[in-house]
Amino acid sequence: MGEPVTSLDPRFSQENAVATTWAQAERVLEQAQLFWITTVRRGGRPHVTPLVCVWGEGALHFCTGDSEQKTLNLRVSPHVVLATGRLSWDSGLDVVVEGDAVRVDDDERLERLSKLWNTKWDGRWQYDVHDGSFWHPEGWEDTPSPVLVFAVKPKKVLGFSESSFSQTRHLFE
Repeated sequence: MGEPVTSLDPRFSQENAVATTWAQAERVLEQAQLFWITTVRRGGRPHVTPLVCVWGEGALHFCTGDSEQKTLNLRVSPHVVLATGRLSWDSGLDVVVEGDAVRVDDDERLERLSKLWNTKWDGRWQYDVHDGSFWHPEGWEDTPSPVLVFAVKPKKVLGFSESSFSQTRHLFE
């Protein structure tokens, strides 16, 4: 993934505001503990739910069960929006990622991602990897089932700086 084309939107920014750098936005994606994902239901209605993500290999990654509403929606449309930030109007940086969710089923890549999950949450999110999916460790659940992993390479990232009241757009080719 190359560097995005970055621009400040003056319509939604204070007069002296400066654009949020891609490095600043990427740091928020790396450090955020919680994201909100929006998927689209078969009938076109949005579905929003919180989840945890990891940033790595140029994409946001999330996981979900095979029968969860997110997965059902992704079978109809891969378009998603992932948002994270602070619940404060006057400080922090909120970041919104638009892109398509693509299933990750390569065991080598899943091993790398499993390590990211494990590291980010001090070992509290552990997964075994086999058969193109994450699996909860033995004994974690009565009936083991696959945990599907998806990658979202950003097409557009919006950064909303609450301290300087600015809106920055990062576009990826």
